[in-house]
Amino acid sequence: MAGIGDLVGTELGPTPWLEITQERVNRFAEVTGDPQWIHNDPVRAAAGPFGGTIAHGYLTLSLCSPLLDEVLHVEGYALTINYGVNRVRFPAPVPVGSRIRAVFRVESVEEVAGGDQAVIVATVEREGGKKPVCVAELVARFVR
Repeated sequence: MAGIGDLVGTELGPTPWLEITQERVNRFAEVTGDPQWIHNDPVRAAAGPFGGTIAHGYLTLSLCSPLLDEVLHVEGYALTINYGVNRVRFPAPVPVGSRIRAVFRVESVEEVAGGDQAVIVATVEREGGKKPVCVAELVARFVR
């Protein structure tokens, strides 16, 4: 495939669907120290505002990296580094048991010392959902 600079304006995806399990949510809560009941207590969450447990927004955001790996394959770089995020929104929840997938658009690429830096817009959707569950401007460094 081409270099990242050749993909400006290109939409990548959608990715394959990925199921969000309670086990994944529980592991994320344990690792991040965020065991809020809307994520980890199915009994209490059933009576809560979402009708069941939901994934952490930051879990959804963190899944952008492996989802992007499903659809972006560039040559000429030794590695890719998550450099940051310009903007993130979580317009809708991700109920446990639902499936998500993403579409990415390479917004811009600029040359930086040692490689290229790209801004890639990620739009994550939930199967059957009306709104995206995450929209983020990812900043990635492609190191030569």
